[in-house]
Amino acid sequence: MHPVEIIGGVLLLISCVLLVILGLVQDRKTDQNMATAITGTANDSHFSKNEGRTKEAIMKRWTLWLAVIFFVATLIVTILPVYL
Repeated sequence: MHPVEIIGGVLLLISCVLLVILGLVQDRKTDQNMATAITGTANDSHFSKNEGRTKEAIMKRWTLWLAVIFFVATLIVTILPVYL
């Protein structure tokens, strides 16, 4: 086994476990319900304007980066050993 495969496998394992944990911890996004459509009220509050700094936004960003790392590590572990 080549060291690239070992490092890639460890990276895959770590990113996979962290992706599962972050996916389970995140809250589901609630859609606006029928009462909102009837009354015409909008969720335009201070919280909605600062969504990028919340804990949920940070976890969403980490999830995206971990998914990219997982994808790249999968490609590396799959393709690179063929050429080595």
